[in-house]
Amino acid sequence: MIHHVILWKLKDSIEQSEKNTIKANIKHHLEALNGVVPGLQSLRVITEGLPSSNADVMLDSILESEEALAGYQTHPKHVEAAGTYVRPYTEIRLCMDYRD
Repeated sequence: MIHHVILWKLKDSIEQSEKNTIKANIKHHLEALNGVVPGLQSLRVITEGLPSSNADVMLDSILESEEALAGYQTHPKHVEAAGTYVRPYTEIRLCMDYRD
């Protein structure tokens, strides 16, 4: 199994009330990929970290293989969700992929 974990920091220029809407949209549209992308076993998005956190959003996903990860990254539904609901609003992205 491959774990694909992403942390995002939203742009500081975005008002807090708008950040809440953005985070809800990220969660909704990325979690909608469950059951759609081949090889994606689970995907969840965390938007409410503890006060000690310095990231705004975390994606925690499990895929069957590195090939499934490559397919996920280029899947049209993922590309659309990331391009529409994530990238325009984030300034920092950190990724950790690892085998379990």
